[in-house]
Amino acid sequence: MEFSKRRLLRAIDNFKYRKVLVIGDVILDHYIFGSAERLSPEAPVPVVWLKSEEYLLGGASNVANNIKVMGARVLLCGIVGKDIYAEVLKKLLKKKRINSFLIETNKKPTILKTRVIASHQQIVRVDKEDPAPIDGRIIKRITEFLIKNINKFEGIIIEDYGKGLITPDLLIRVKEIAKKYKKVVTVDPKEDHFSFYKDLDAITPNKKEAQSGLGIKIKSKQDLDKAGRILSEEFNIKSVLITLGEEGMALYEKGKLPLHIPTKALEVFDVTGAGDTVIALFTLGILSGLNSYESALLANFAAGIVVSKLGVSTPTPKELKERIISD
Repeated sequence: MEFSKRRLLRAIDNFKYRKVLVIGDVILDHYIFGSAERLSPEAPVPVVWLKSEEYLLGGASNVANNIKVMGARVLLCGIVGKDIYAEVLKKLLKKKRINSFLIETNKKPTILKTRVIASHQQIVRVDKEDPAPIDGRIIKRITEFLIKNINKFEGIIIEDYGKGLITPDLLIRVKEIAKKYKKVVTVDPKEDHFSFYKDLDAITPNKKEAQSGLGIKIKSKQDLDKAGRILSEEFNIKSVLITLGEEGMALYEKGKLPLHIPTKALEVFDVTGAGDTVIALFTLGILSGLNSYESALLANFAAGIVVSKLGVSTPTPKELKERIISD
């Protein structure tokens, strides 16, 4: 299919009018940078000489950051623990001017992912989390917040990392409220939760998530198309965008032929956060009046920028426009 660069560029200019609510697992990414020149005498592991460290927004907060950087208005909804990492995360959100409704709980820690990187090579990742499902009190507070504020948003992104926030009960309430007020709902899924996602506007799994979530081995184009058809037809999802890494993306819509979109990545350096960028840009495209194919193209261009950078990053409107124009 052909597309108009002018329509994509105009949509980017109109992002400033978009209003999005992100509900999902809020993660704090911690990067430790150093050098490793010798092995420890205590065990056959490298000794990393720490040179610097950095905290970045991850998970649902990275999705919100992608939307904010693109110039749209966004509010982040999630949970954090009553700990020092919650304060670090809140300071980052304040610095980025991202509004949030974060529920503090003493039953779960703030989700922390620590990556140790030496000479541009990730040596180890340490995760701090409690993936137990949230209780009814938190679901009630989020539901009440959503009912009170639903008309402030055009669309809702569900960012599901499987860390306990996204449960069937919460999604039922979100879908009911969104349907009543005619709001777009998209989801970046967790493979264990595919049964939760019926009747949504869009879903953006990667290949591994699609095959794990559906129990299908995707070894051929026919297998991929089968997965896409199941999600679009049996799950009644309007737009299914399956990301395929270096092979690009595949778009499925009920009653339409599948569309394959080649990757726009010039060089793949780090795929961290690419899925967050895809759901953010795909949703912004739909809310800006683009069709699903055009929205997928926007997401593809943006993901190509992100994977060429080290660590969690976000494309800027200027970078996105330049990549589209030069294509």
